[in-house]
Amino acid sequence: MSRRDEGNMVADAGALLPNGDTASTDAIKVPAGRVNRLMRLGGLAAGIAGGATLQAIAGIARGTRPDARSLLASPANVRRVADELARLRGAAMKIGQLLSMDAGEVLPPELAQILARLRDQAHIMPPSQLGQVLEREWGAGWRRQFKRFDVRPIAAASIGQVHRARTRDGRDLAIKVQYPGVARSIDSDVSNVGALLRLSGLLPKGFDISPYLAEARRQLHEETDYAREGAQLKRFAEWLTDSDTFVVPQYHADLSTAQILAMSYVAGQPIETLADADAATRNRVMTALIDLSLREVFHFGAMQSDPNFANYRYVPQSGRIVLLDFGAARDLHPLVTKSYADMLRSGLVGDDHGIRDAARALGLIADGPDIGSSEARLLALIAGVFEVLRAQEFDFADQTLIRALNEEGMALAQSGYHPPSLPMDVLYLQRKFGGLFLLGNRLRTKLCLRDIIDPYL
Repeated sequence: MSRRDEGNMVADAGALLPNGDTASTDAIKVPAGRVNRLMRLGGLAAGIAGGATLQAIAGIARGTRPDARSLLASPANVRRVADELARLRGAAMKIGQLLSMDAGEVLPPELAQILARLRDQAHIMPPSQLGQVLEREWGAGWRRQFKRFDVRPIAAASIGQVHRARTRDGRDLAIKVQYPGVARSIDSDVSNVGALLRLSGLLPKGFDISPYLAEARRQLHEETDYAREGAQLKRFAEWLTDSDTFVVPQYHADLSTAQILAMSYVAGQPIETLADADAATRNRVMTALIDLSLREVFHFGAMQSDPNFANYRYVPQSGRIVLLDFGAARDLHPLVTKSYADMLRSGLVGDDHGIRDAARALGLIADGPDIGSSEARLLALIAGVFEVLRAQEFDFADQTLIRALNEEGMALAQSGYHPPSLPMDVLYLQRKFGGLFLLGNRLRTKLCLRDIIDPYL
């Protein structure tokens, strides 16, 4: 390729790199080395402690007695923690996402605020760092394969960012590029972030963060394995190959590496833009997504477990739904799927004994010193959910159910009840269906859920 060709590509709407780098306001270099990442976390802890000390001194001067938790959870410290964890990406963001989705109801508002920011906040790599990653993975002559490679990512998350590109042979691709240092820093990052959260004073007394740290570690090792994600992408594409409802991007092995995942680019609009569509379209899309999740559980035995809205796109021209990001796809244990079916079957016919047996099998209720006084309240909560599922129509925009669940959950927590550590498959099922509920709420859908569930039982 001539220098003139390279210059043309660079000039094409900010296309290629490294020539003519244009820094973005949210382009921040990812700390790649273990020592560098550890030093940043150490500096964060010191900054929080230092800020709290200054506030304490000021409080004493005013004649007030400082409270350690309120000092640590000041607005400045909340912003400091959220911004630094987002900058580190990887384990830092993943732990925040897991906690906020799976344990948000037992966390104090200060920590919930940090984690809520992490769900949506992700900086991008500057072009120079992106170019280094691409050259390391594809070699020095990688530009010759492309007519265009857009330096500005079309998506960014906790592990990597996605770029659109067009190859010389005419393929329109989405290229996912992993942040440098994320994979090899997983174990140390998880330990360091866990220690930071424990020391922060923000975790509730008696809350065991260990299962979430272990799961973040396991999930991150899986999600940074782009060969594994490519295999999952192909598997789900095969399962849905004849679908008129869903589109799964095609995997391109020739351009995929350990840290790069190449797939076909499928145009679409964010799924939440359907909030402005007519009711028939909103209900049809929501029905299809719930049905797909049930098919994953009861037919495929594997689920794309991340309910992030960004993993769904909508194609207005065809009415089809694009499915993205299979890094969090996981096989489900057959005993969990059986117990989940037992729970649904019992709940839809009002079988209280069956509900209790299935809840115990799933680990939702476990023996303990306080379970005698709590079991009836927990079963009443579950029964309330099934009362809604049995209705002719469920209005996702109606907040009555979620308010009742939150109030009773807080009352249980205040009474001293500590929920058992659930099997991770159960947590992921809860997270997936909880995410679908949030999407249904956003789209203001009204559905007869029993009609969707019954065929699978």
